[in-house]
Amino acid sequence: MIPAAKLERLLSRFDAVEAELSSGVAGPAFVKLSKERAELESVVEAAGAYRTAQKQFEDAEHLIADPATDAKMRALAEEERAELKASLESLEHALKIQLLPKDAADNSSAIVEIRAGTGGDEAALFAGDLLKMYTRYCQLQGWKVDLMSLSESDLGGIKEAILDVQGQGVYAKLKFESGGHRVQRVPVTEAGGRIHTSAATVAVLPEAEDVDIEINEKDLRIDVFRASGAGGQHVNKTESAVRITHLPTGLAVAQQTEKSQHKNKAQAMKLLKARLFEIERERVDSARASERKSLVGSGDRSERIRTYNFPQGRVTDHRINLTLYKLDRIIAGDDLGDIVDALITEDQASRLAELESENG
Repeated sequence: MIPAAKLERLLSRFDAVEAELSSGVAGPAFVKLSKERAELESVVEAAGAYRTAQKQFEDAEHLIADPATDAKMRALAEEERAELKASLESLEHALKIQLLPKDAADNSSAIVEIRAGTGGDEAALFAGDLLKMYTRYCQLQGWKVDLMSLSESDLGGIKEAILDVQGQGVYAKLKFESGGHRVQRVPVTEAGGRIHTSAATVAVLPEAEDVDIEINEKDLRIDVFRASGAGGQHVNKTESAVRITHLPTGLAVAQQTEKSQHKNKAQAMKLLKARLFEIERERVDSARASERKSLVGSGDRSERIRTYNFPQGRVTDHRINLTLYKLDRIIAGDDLGDIVDALITEDQASRLAELESENG
């Protein structure tokens, strides 16, 4: 059953947003309303397609039931009714998905932070593999990927990397990647051929826009310093690196990837906003602690979500008990979408079941 009252509320809200946008509203209010309109538009389209098919189905039934309908027309109507019934089920499912409560950040771009965990050099090499995996996957989606920050290890791995991923709906697809990733393989440094277990953590933050979070300039301390390369040697003689500290929270971010101090400051502000936005979202979520946690996890980066087992060539996502035996293609980023899509489908299915139980 489609929750009719909720659908009507959303359709009425879409009309109200359209009217407000047409009235000449400007500034932050225009940005906020435009975002809301974009989110509601998919509901309106799904509802329109469902209602059109429903009307066609009813028309076909009337033709079949009408004694005046000739045999040839009735046969055509019965054929059409069978096709429309299958189509209606699919359109109803799509509309129910659109009616599920949405994370306001789902349409946002995202910042992906990858850090080596326990396991020394091997953990850093694994973190490097994850960086390549996400970069490739994002490029295959047609998203723009920029490396905001990179701290390399001695053997060619990474201690930390931060990606800025720009595109529509990036956060919705990547948010379930947050958590602990574990690798089991024989390290290149292991002469005895023993399998080691190492770990890396991934955090996916929705990119905050000005309407999402407001930062007061007087709450910031901005320091500039010389960017340095691996081993601490200076790579330039100008103070282009920037560190921004948010005084009320003590949160500090630094950027030195760009040669321009102005660009580093812009990147640091983007990262700071995303982290502050995430803190605020976590505060709101904890205030709603009585609500059911998603089956596919809370996004807590301490939660172990996935194991990459190289000797067996398998990847297992522990949240949905999904095991795929194509590790090479997944770690390359080519088939990561198989896991991403399965997580989204599982999350939608569990939330649909909850919605339907609420509606009796």
